[in-house]
Amino acid sequence: MQQLSGTDHVSLFSERRAMYNHVAALSIYDVSTAPGGKVRFKDILQHFEQRLYLHPVFRQKLVSVPFGLDRPYWVASGDIDLDFHVRHIALPAPGDWRQLMIQVARLHSRPLDRSKPLWEVYVIEGLDNIPNLPPGAFAVLLKIHHAVVDGMAAIHLFEQLHADSPEIKGAKPVQSVVVDRDPLAVEIAAQALMHAVQRVGKVSRLTTTIARRVLNARLEAIGRAAPDSADALAKLGKVPKTRFSERVSGNRVVDGFGMPISRIKRIRDKVPGITLNDVFIAVAGGGVRNYLLAKHELPEETLRALMPISLRTDASAGGNDVAGVPVPVRSDIADPIERLRAAHEGARASKANAETLGLDLLKNLLDILPPPVVNFALEKFMLPSINMTVSNVRGPDKPIYLAGAKAMCLYPVSIPGDGGGLNITGVSYNRVMWVSAVSCRNMMPDPGFFLECLRGAWLELLAAADALDPPVVVAGSQKPPAKTPTRKSVKRTVKPAARAKSAAKSGGRRTSA
Repeated sequence: MQQLSGTDHVSLFSERRAMYNHVAALSIYDVSTAPGGKVRFKDILQHFEQRLYLHPVFRQKLVSVPFGLDRPYWVASGDIDLDFHVRHIALPAPGDWRQLMIQVARLHSRPLDRSKPLWEVYVIEGLDNIPNLPPGAFAVLLKIHHAVVDGMAAIHLFEQLHADSPEIKGAKPVQSVVVDRDPLAVEIAAQALMHAVQRVGKVSRLTTTIARRVLNARLEAIGRAAPDSADALAKLGKVPKTRFSERVSGNRVVDGFGMPISRIKRIRDKVPGITLNDVFIAVAGGGVRNYLLAKHELPEETLRALMPISLRTDASAGGNDVAGVPVPVRSDIADPIERLRAAHEGARASKANAETLGLDLLKNLLDILPPPVVNFALEKFMLPSINMTVSNVRGPDKPIYLAGAKAMCLYPVSIPGDGGGLNITGVSYNRVMWVSAVSCRNMMPDPGFFLECLRGAWLELLAAADALDPPVVVAGSQKPPAKTPTRKSVKRTVKPAARAKSAAKSGGRRTSA
């Protein structure tokens, strides 16, 4: 029996109305790599059955504390109802990319059953009219609650569910697993009382730590003649209102495309000092700018996104070990290269401010504060300081296989929340960054058009970087000169929406840019 951390618990008690805190991963598989060139549903069931023992999260169920006096517990059960958790469906006609996205959105709109271990798998067939897919291809959507895993832990879990080769190995012997008995009410009550006493001392120590960090932050700010952290934090509440600032409805919308890592590196080579994360933020900022501009709703100020930062060193552990900082996506800048450089500076400054107060500050607060206090703080202070979420996670570098079938892509399907109803997440897999945009139908009734805007921002940035002169490296120096690279003349103008629409017709959303 293991108690949820404060961060894990947030994902549970913040679920309300139409806000569901589960994440998902969508992969499409090429059956030509499997023995005999085909994969049956029973082969997939057998594949999962042989691997579910590898991680305890597949057998853990929630046990709540009476009256919410303490955080819930994970209790390991002995059996897994495979027929309940792994389900088999098919797309309705015509079985194209849009139908697949609609089906994924519908499945993502349903909350998980809290009386069971918090995960589901959907095997989806009928992908008959998606361009560039081999015959017999099928998709798998894995849903799992955010209370169970964060980004890095989810990727580790996904890798464990797959093989590193198409070879089908024989069944493994039954593994020994630890099974918990259901705790008695008196045991849970005693634990809750003990934890309440312990929190008194933790609150005192954390208060002292916070005061010391704030003082150090002010001293550092004075030393560098810059705005202190208190001023920086005060500014975080000033974000423009957009269509994504309302409460989310219960109906999700999803779409995605791929950005080859080689092309991201091409941009990094032309603009020294920027990172993959900077490119991702700039593309997200350009995409939401294109979309709101087309709706005549673009604010003059930049939108701000919550950017998760992993604190974990061991991805095999479940649960959440993350921090989050608000970063400007620079949707106020039209020029893609200027937006990229500004996104770099904004992310660097935001992370530096957060590190001054400690990236683990929020995590520590969540561990000691009662859920109602945390919920109030989130609604009154954090949610008003962001418009969206932007995140990217490194995934497997090499192909992975399910029942011998090769995974062709790996789309993350994440969480849009109240006040931040747009989530743009990327996962790298097999030399491509697979990007998904998730929102609700009320805020984004046209997810296909938003994807055109997002992919258009990517193509625009790529073209702008290609038009730059290569940076000149001074002989004997490892650093580029201070001179800013100049643009080459470009004969044609990149039109994001038009280019994205053309690529979508050729299957570009599913494959890569």
